[in-house]
Amino acid sequence: MDMVRGHILCCGGTGCTSSGCEAIIKEMEKQLAAYELDKEFKIIKTGCFGLCALGPIMVVYPEGAFYSRVKVEDVEEIVKEHLLKGRIVKHLLYEETVEENGIKSLNETNFYAKQMRIALRNCGVIDPENIEEYIAADGYKALGKVLTEMTREEVIDEILKSGLRGRGGGGFPTGLKWKFTYAAEGDQKYVACNADEGDPGAFMDRSVLEGDPHTVIEAMAIAAYAIGADKGFIYIRAEYPIAVDRLQIAIDQAREYGLLGKNIFGTDFNFDLEIRLGAGAFVCGEETALMTSIEGKRGEPRPRPPFPANKGLWQKPTMLNNVETYANIPVIINKGADWFNTIGTEKSKGTKVFALGGKIHNTGLVEVPMGTTLREIIEDIGGGIPNGKKFKAAQTGGPSGGCIPHSLIDTPIDYDSLMAIGSMMGSGGLIVMDEDNCMVDIAKFFLEFTVDESCGMCAPCRIGTKRLLELLKKITDGKGTMEDIDKLEELCYTIKNGALCGLGQTAPNPVLSTLQYFRDEYVAHVQDKVCPAGVCKALARYTIVADKCKGCSLCSRQCPVNAISGKIKEPFVIDQDKCIKCGACMDSCKFGAIIKN
Repeated sequence: MDMVRGHILCCGGTGCTSSGCEAIIKEMEKQLAAYELDKEFKIIKTGCFGLCALGPIMVVYPEGAFYSRVKVEDVEEIVKEHLLKGRIVKHLLYEETVEENGIKSLNETNFYAKQMRIALRNCGVIDPENIEEYIAADGYKALGKVLTEMTREEVIDEILKSGLRGRGGGGFPTGLKWKFTYAAEGDQKYVACNADEGDPGAFMDRSVLEGDPHTVIEAMAIAAYAIGADKGFIYIRAEYPIAVDRLQIAIDQAREYGLLGKNIFGTDFNFDLEIRLGAGAFVCGEETALMTSIEGKRGEPRPRPPFPANKGLWQKPTMLNNVETYANIPVIINKGADWFNTIGTEKSKGTKVFALGGKIHNTGLVEVPMGTTLREIIEDIGGGIPNGKKFKAAQTGGPSGGCIPHSLIDTPIDYDSLMAIGSMMGSGGLIVMDEDNCMVDIAKFFLEFTVDESCGMCAPCRIGTKRLLELLKKITDGKGTMEDIDKLEELCYTIKNGALCGLGQTAPNPVLSTLQYFRDEYVAHVQDKVCPAGVCKALARYTIVADKCKGCSLCSRQCPVNAISGKIKEPFVIDQDKCIKCGACMDSCKFGAIIKN
């Protein structure tokens, strides 16, 4: 047997795949063969490492050298210098891991130091397409334990005792949901997994399925045993092809190993899984709409009660959790509820995965203990705001969440703290904004999304969100009145109180939170006809600073509507009545003489 003396882990998540990881892996295979090292080093395509801003990523073990933004042309140098001669190529390393006398562990970097990876424990560590690597990382140990050592009631009690709450956004106690479904009467029960994840900027669940699909399969089998189900469905949007492929590979492998199907672990427990592909409807993230879609019907929410625990799929008791919730289950069973209970806050136990994006240095996937402050995530883990700009707000919870202003940057991130300030955890999108963002425009962006994604079933959402969007457009177009701001607020509460499902009820949150913390921006748009951030095109005003203008006439020549006039070598002037706010003048000026306000 050939001895492997090193492993080359290449990120194969969606982000790194889109930036060329496949070509890098092929080049690595070619170079290893060329230098006769292909028997000594094994290439492993993993899931997401988390630091998406640095992709494509390659980590070489046993040294743990973290190569970032790797290009195809870098591969030969890594093979020749590092793998052949034992000299780490420091200029290709992630700069924070470079030390004078060696390299620093990835876990010691700012991005990872404050993280605690439970749901993401195997992402970037194992080959997601190899069940044996998952088993080597304690995979299916929890399933074996519950089937051979625990009663169904004991499993439910352990999840209840852990304090785990649903990571899909609602934060409902997971053990309680399991208990209700266990107690429900029915000749057939189902478990289901919500992997729809439609929030703008959210990619947490997708990354778990791409990097560690077996953890969800194992957890669903545990849930099925606990509630008395023998059939499960994973509902995932079809636009996640890598996740879908790896999930199907994992299901096939689990069947082959006897971990799905009949008499699992030699017991009388039977359980099998199917994938159901969603067409990308945001409303199908709502549990009853998701179940309607699995049944093959148009994804529309149902009135509750009855709740899915009593009447879910095909009117049978059904237990639904999202991907991240399931990813915690095997660890809780293996390490115990008491261990899990020590992490997080009094009412929010464990960790939370966030997709960190927007105006932030370290965009990517992070997992932190509940109670970690927004400041720690943005400044310590995220590396702060680029280009010397100031932090203005963070949007959590996507279209259902709210904007957290700079004044509340020290807010602990947990379910209750976020609800108290008008936001919510959501599935885990965290979009950072700086001083160049207009908060009225941000509210409009999320409303545009909600209007497009509304299923149209109930009038408060179908009509109300359109009226909200019309008012926001009126304000950003400079045609709003103070009365419109009052109408906006009143309509928000009408929709919240009248919409059928949770998505409609939370749709006004981006508007309400920006009104609460950034009302002055709304007033500036209405009274002063100015967008303080200079984002809203209709309110933009381009002016030429006379002291800086050299009179070169370039701006005048670039203007498509002849709105700029003047004499050569004298300051030019913009006719505001003719100006169409296209910005061509500002882009063409070489002296910084044109400003936008």
